[in-house]
Order: sequence, then structure tokens, then C-alpha cells
Amino acid sequence: MIRERAYPVDPWHIRETRLDLDLMAQSESVFALSNGHIGIRGNLDEGEPHGLPGSYLNSFYELRPLPHAEAGYGFPESGQTMVNVTNAKLMRLLVNDEPFDVRYGELRSHERCLDLRAGLLERCVEWVSPSGQGVRVRTVRLVSFTQRAVVAFLYEVEPLETSARLILQSELVANEQLPPMSKDPRVAAVLDRPLLAEEMMEQPAGGILIHRTKASDLRMAAAMEHLVETPGRHAITTEGHPDWLRTTVACRLEPGQKLRVVKLAAYGWSSMRSLPALRDQVGAALASARLDGWEGLVQQQQDYLDAFWDHSDVKVEGDPEVQQAVRFGLFHTLQAGARAEKRPIGSKGLTGPGYDGHTFWDAETFVLPALTYTQPSAAADVLRWRHSTLDLARERAQTLGLSGAAFPWRTIRGQECSGYWPAGTAGFHIAADIADAVRRYVQATGDFDFEREVGLELLVETARLWRSLGHHDRHGRFHIDGVTGPDEYTAVVNDNIYTNLMAQQNLMAAVDACQRHPDLARGFGVNDEEAASWRDAAAAVHIPYDKELGVHQQCEGFTRLQEWDFEGTPPEGYPLLLNFPYFDLYRKQVVKQADLVMAMYIRGDAFTPEEKARNFAYYDARTVRDSSLSACIQAVMAAETGHLELAHDYLGEAALMDLHDLHRNARDGVHVASLAGSWIALVAGLGGMRDFNGQLSFAPRLPSRINNLEFSLLWRGLRLRVNVTSDEVTYSLRNGGGQARLTLVHHGKELEVTQVRPVTMPIPAAVPPGPAPAQPHGRAPVRRAVH
Repeated sequence: MIRERAYPVDPWHIRETRLDLDLMAQSESVFALSNGHIGIRGNLDEGEPHGLPGSYLNSFYELRPLPHAEAGYGFPESGQTMVNVTNAKLMRLLVNDEPFDVRYGELRSHERCLDLRAGLLERCVEWVSPSGQGVRVRTVRLVSFTQRAVVAFLYEVEPLETSARLILQSELVANEQLPPMSKDPRVAAVLDRPLLAEEMMEQPAGGILIHRTKASDLRMAAAMEHLVETPGRHAITTEGHPDWLRTTVACRLEPGQKLRVVKLAAYGWSSMRSLPALRDQVGAALASARLDGWEGLVQQQQDYLDAFWDHSDVKVEGDPEVQQAVRFGLFHTLQAGARAEKRPIGSKGLTGPGYDGHTFWDAETFVLPALTYTQPSAAADVLRWRHSTLDLARERAQTLGLSGAAFPWRTIRGQECSGYWPAGTAGFHIAADIADAVRRYVQATGDFDFEREVGLELLVETARLWRSLGHHDRHGRFHIDGVTGPDEYTAVVNDNIYTNLMAQQNLMAAVDACQRHPDLARGFGVNDEEAASWRDAAAAVHIPYDKELGVHQQCEGFTRLQEWDFEGTPPEGYPLLLNFPYFDLYRKQVVKQADLVMAMYIRGDAFTPEEKARNFAYYDARTVRDSSLSACIQAVMAAETGHLELAHDYLGEAALMDLHDLHRNARDGVHVASLAGSWIALVAGLGGMRDFNGQLSFAPRLPSRINNLEFSLLWRGLRLRVNVTSDEVTYSLRNGGGQARLTLVHHGKELEVTQVRPVTMPIPAAVPPGPAPAQPHGRAPVRRAVH
């Protein structure tokens, strides 16, 4: 685990002020750069030492066998694993024939800094070789948001005290050796030399490598070029091998002189384009980067992020750690999806190999809400990717004997890759999560062209799934049996409330969309009878309730299960899935992550305030948060039920998940959903933002340790800013002119905001909450001291 404050608290930077070799893998995830298409881990420029090397292209994967202890009908037989592609980061330095390696000689100083406003990772080092030659090295890298295929590196070195011969070897390396995989099943499978060489081309200052995968038959190209500045004479040569290219720059410098090398790299991949086409694609990307040069690429990056932060920033006064962390989270959320462009967002983004690089329901339920209100085009592109896999989802539904579309629990390309049925295929709620993301996007943007082109068909096919998966009993109630909700410690159950309520919303959203687009609905084969059956099922959905305890049941019969022995579970027993058999987990009242509590957030219109308070207290006492997806949702509902200090504690856990490595697995990549969840915890939790039935509403309240909360979001083309203090809130529009009007609800009262007339409203006195909810023994969130 990363020690607290391993990165000094700074509102706009993540700084590493000393190099800890034991935490290299974790820091490589934290300092990873991506644009949604290309991702590079924060490995040292020289390549060694490293924790876990990694360079990734979105949706570039290899197939692998997916063995089952016992075969079964409908079990997926093939898995997909993200490939560590050709590494363009390597720039090895030799000083008077001695390799620059921080493990040898004297490391006088080391600092890395991720600048969240500029989108740059900078490194400054002073090192003395074993023979006594000192050098100062400064490197900067970026993955371009504006030129999707481009990665750029700046490497500067100057000798100290005495002159030195400097040799810089810049490389492209495919099939680099990776460390052995962890025994943790969440860690991605490591593939042995997955890339087959197809072409290597040397050029005077760079070259191109082209490879393809063995089984998935995907082709990729990586190219590099170098721009060299140095006083006096220098030599540049390039040599190659099918799996590597190396451009070498040699010079001799006096103290005060610098060798400056700009390395431009470009990536491309395709399942269809020919080798010459890919070669030309990366060549064109390099030409574009060369045209703008290093300074141009840096300025474009700055301009892009200036625009992003202008309408997306969240300001938190009173908790500097959360201030830093929420900006870090927003930056990684943007990196995961900005240029994905009809590709998925994996649970680790492109920052590491965790979960094989798969996308789950995390994307639609945690990442897309943040993107929908800050970078809506990126959210739309992820849903366009889901739509592109619709035929595969229909095939999967047919295999399972169902109608409509059964989307995979985990995948890269669109086929189901989960080898464990109870926590995979049975998690049918992913269909409703996708439908919810469609509903939210259309509602927030008013983009009805998107609804016609993409959204309606997704809503129709997921509604068909629910109608065939569920059934009416003899009393007319509609049940959905044999499913797993968000809580993977309670699997294959009947009438999971989250699933049922999300399916209900899905069915009604499909009905409403078909009414808006009747011509298109008829083209999809929807008639009045089918739409009426969706409406009837939605109206009759069964919601289990324990009258004796006065709480909803997470699923039918949950509250009669045996209680888990939390007092007898030692700290090292967590996460439970790695220390106890699923058999024991499935038959006890122990919750991995927010499930019913999550239903109360997304479908809060289906519960009364009193029900929410009782339910939250009951389930918080049974939720162990073995999933990084839980804390942010518990923060939201703690705030809504009046437990603001507890909400603040859960917010801190979600926001600091990776900066403090709270789950001890940040080495495999950051937790993008938890990082996006820190935005949810602030905006929907402390800001009280909801969007039920197309109505934007807020009910903000701040905990005692936060003085001010300010955030912005996009709503139907308007930029709304919300500024919350302890006793009042100001709503203002930042665009739209005098004609633009936005109607919203503040603590139950409707009001109108225009650009020329901000509205300030008092925050009404809160109803005193009940007793503070208890958490399982030893699992309460940490209460941090804030300054």
C-alpha cells in the first residue's frame, strides 16, 4: 500500500519527490498517460528498473482459451486479453559508457510531476555515475488529446562539473519480457510473445515496426522519428530487428551544454486494413506531429485541457487531499474516454493489465455519468461502441434461450469473456445499465438524433431481454429470477431489487422512446402489443420487502439469511473472495458492494425518504466494500440520509483509492470507476444532483470539514455552475445569452436560472438524521484529519 501523502498534496499536480523501488508498479499506474486510444504506463524512460511495463491500444487484444472445471451449455470458450504492444517509451542513456540506472551510482535528486492542467508528465533527475560523472536529466512526455495516434517525448541531458560523452539509445520494442503474473485472479493473464513480426523498416532518424497477433489476427504498426538539437558534432544511426528498432544519438558535451531529443511516435491498428494502409497511417500521423513540433503539441494539449477544466472542474475548500484527488480522478476519467471513439472504456482504462483490459458495467454506471455531464461526446462514443456489438449480444441471448440482446459481463470486442457464471452471465443488470446510460445521455444533451441512430435500438433490444427473462406469477406480479445484482457475494438470486428496478426503468424508457419515434420503432418490429407488454411488466415488477424489519430485501429472502461473523473475521481476511469460499459468502448476509443502496441512488424515485434511511442503516452494517465501486455510492446515500460526516469519509475513500492504493492492487492500473465515482460522490452526494424524469434537481449540504463546493456541468448545451457554501447555494449559467433559461429544482422548489440572472438560494435546515449507521467490524471508512 502507498503510504499516506506519498504524493504531496497539491491542487493541480501529482508529485513524486523520491523514488521508492518497492512502489514502482503503483506509481507507474498513477503516472500513466492515455487519450482513450493509446495508453502508456509511467515507466521510467530508461525502461529499468520497472514494476510492470505496459503500452496499450484500445481494443487490441489476443484470444486465449477459457478453461472450465466442468463444461456447460452456453459457457464461453474463448477469452480476450489486452496485449502489451510495442513500447515506444524506451530511451536509454549511457554516460561515458556507463548506463544511467538509478540503482547504481548516486541518485542526488528525483522528481516526477503529473501536471493535470497541462496533460504532461515531467521528470527531473540528478545522477552521478559509479565513476563520478554527474548529469542532469529532464524528460517530458504526453499522449496527445488532439492528435489521436501520437505520443511525444522530450529528453534533455547535460553533464555537470566535467565534460562527458553521451549516448542516447531510443527504441521501439515489441514482445518485451513481463514479470510473472500475480496469483490474484483479478490480475490479467500474461501472454508469451503475442506479436508476430510482419515488417521492419529503418529510416535515418527512426523507423516502423508492424506486427499482428497470433490468434485474434489484429495488425498494429508503431513508428518513431527523432528531432535532435545539440551544440557541436553529433552522430545519428538506426538499426533494426523484427522485434526492435534503435536510433542512437552520440555526442560529447561540456558542462552547461544540453542534448535535446524530441521523440515522436505514432500508433495504429486494425482488424481489416492492409499492412501498407497501416504503414501509411502511422507515417501520416508522424508527418502531422512533425509539422506542429514539440511546442505545438504541448500548446494543443494545453488548449484542450483548458477547455475541459473550464466546464468540468470541481473546487473543494477545506479538504485539500480530496481537492487534489478529484482532479486526478477527472483527469484519468478523461484519459480513459476522450479519444476512445467507438471503443470501450476498460475498468483500468489503458493504465494497466488488470482484469485483462475488459470493460464491465463500470463504464456505463460510473464513468459515463461523469463524462455525460462534462465530456458528452465521449459518453456517446462508448454507447455507439455498445451499439456496434448489438448483433453479438443478440446471438448471446439466443444461445441463452432469450429474446433481445444479452450484453457480456466482461469483454473487449463484444463476446462474453467471463468464465464464472454466477458473477458473470447471471449479472444481467448490465443490459439495464446500458439502457440507463442511453436514457441519461439523451436526457442531459437533448440529442434525439443519437436516440434515433443508436439509443432506440439499444432500448428496444434490452427491453425485449427483460420481457423474456422475467415472468408474471399467478397474482400478476412480474419476477426476474436466477440473476446476480451488483453484490457478487449474493449470487443467482430471485428478484434482486436493483435488477428489478433498473429493468422497470429500461422497459418504460423503451416505451417512451418508441412513442417519440414510432416510424423507427415499427422498423424494429415493435407493435402496440409488445409495447403494452413492456408497460404491464414494468407496472407489476415485484419489490421484496421485509415488513417485520421495515426494510427492503436486497433480493427475495435476503434478510432471513444467516449473519456473517464480522467480529471473527480478521483484517487479513479481506477481501473475502480471496480468503473464503463463495459457497459460504452466498448463503450469508454479507455485501461486497453497494447493491440495494445503489438502487436507492439511481432509482431514488422508487423509495420514500424514510425507506432510504432505514435501508441505508441496515445495509451499511453489512457492506464490506471489497469492491472499489462501493464507497462512492455509499457516500451519495449517506449524504442523502443526512449523515454528512460519514459521506465525507466515504468520499475520501473513493477519491484516494489509487493515490493511497487502498485496495493494494493499483499496480495493475488505476480504478477508473472509483475515480469517476469521486465526482459522483461530490456532485450527486454533497451537491445532491439528481435527474429523475428529465428534471434536473439539487439538494446540496456540506459536511463540517468542507467550507465550499463548486462544480460545473453541461445540461442541454448550457454550462451550469453550482457554488455551495454551508448556508446557501448559487446557480449560474455561463453561456446561452439572455435568451437561455434553465429550470431546475432546489430542495423541492422550482426556480429559473439565466445567464444574466444567477439565483442564490438558502439551504434549508436539515431534518435531524437518525443514529449514525454502523459498519461491519473493522470496515468503517477512515476519518481523515483535514486542514
